[in-house]
Amino acid sequence: MTSPHLKAILGALTLFLAWPAGAEDPFLRRTATVGAVEKVGPAVVNITTEQIARRRRSPFRGDPFFDRFFRDFSEPRLRQRAQSLGSGVVIDDARHVLTNEHVVARADVIRVTLADGREFEAKLVGADPNNDLAVLQLLTEDDIPWVDPGSSGDLMVGEPVIAIGNPFGLSNTVTTGVVSALNRSLRADDRTYHGFLQTDASINPGNSGGPLLNANGQLIGVNTAIYGGGAQGIGFAIPIDVAKRIVAELITKGEVTPVWLGLDLQDLDPRLSELLSLPERMRGAVVSRVRDGGPSTGSGLARSDVITHVDGTAVGSARELYEILGRSTPGQVHQLAAHRDGTSQQFTARAEEIPAEAIGALSVQLLGLGLSAGEGHYRVETVREGSGAARVGFEPGDRILAIGGRVLENESALRRAVIDLRGKAQTQVVVTRGQRRYHLNVPLS
Repeated sequence: MTSPHLKAILGALTLFLAWPAGAEDPFLRRTATVGAVEKVGPAVVNITTEQIARRRRSPFRGDPFFDRFFRDFSEPRLRQRAQSLGSGVVIDDARHVLTNEHVVARADVIRVTLADGREFEAKLVGADPNNDLAVLQLLTEDDIPWVDPGSSGDLMVGEPVIAIGNPFGLSNTVTTGVVSALNRSLRADDRTYHGFLQTDASINPGNSGGPLLNANGQLIGVNTAIYGGGAQGIGFAIPIDVAKRIVAELITKGEVTPVWLGLDLQDLDPRLSELLSLPERMRGAVVSRVRDGGPSTGSGLARSDVITHVDGTAVGSARELYEILGRSTPGQVHQLAAHRDGTSQQFTARAEEIPAEAIGALSVQLLGLGLSAGEGHYRVETVREGSGAARVGFEPGDRILAIGGRVLENESALRRAVIDLRGKAQTQVVVTRGQRRYHLNVPLS
């Protein structure tokens, strides 16, 4: 019996021998790139968003009472439309589109155009700013081409890759290159994003959210960022293995559930390094507490351990470790390298959903405020003595509208705002007292 591989070889040999003398060689033109583009190109989409900006011409703007009055009883005086362009890829037969969160952020209307010219409206299923990923769903019953996500776990530096997107609105543009590096970190918007794929395939404005493919046409990444704000041969993509975890959360829950390891961490400063007799120039995050009953109970981690790596990514501070965990999903297992007693040791901990009671405790610990839910705000119930909030002058009865730029619309918003305080030195809090509104910088504990 002839094997499939032998059949393929014999078929290719037959084609080659039968090819007329002097004719073009078919193997020179029909490359792996051509096959990958033919396979995936129809599933790549162009995304256009519209944001309706509302402006009120009121001399009382900024006063909570009058803001509420004009919101409830007055129509906006001015409507403006802003458009943004991005890319995406259809990933299943339920017409879900994977793209970047920043492509659809604050969009009121989302339109998706397929490679064949068909255009549909889409709804936002869920978005996760921490991972810069979003899932849309096309509002149609038509058959839509789609591509099944592949795997990024076995990528090799130097292997060829293909990027497809809509740079500058030019639909289905193809660029090629190689994987330049793995597990890159990128600083943007006062936050460090970890675990990127780096590629020299040209990624221009409008490519965001488009697919990165390997030579077999498998979806291995989501094109996301350009280093330095322009096409300079250094682009970044989110590995598809990360995206698949996030997509599952967004489709089932509409958001990524915040997680924790049950660890309190602090930065490693020279004084602490000397106290712990650590090697010179060691960087990491020091475990100051392993919370009883938390995910790390039983992991073997202990107070004074210095965590230096998470899943192979170097950790330079407590904030960096919290940022890495901010991209985790419930049940994800993390491999932690920690320095203890002059040696590097390995530990395993499983991320779990952070419980509601832990949020209240963190708010008191970090911010110094005990809070209770109100309508569109949180009310200050207690102010911890000696905390940054106490020094700034917070009092019971104050109403907190936003923390760290996040409006406290509901319990989920409060949970995310408080979790994001970990590892920071200060945050901005929007608070009202009586009819006055204040924007205050609050030191964190």
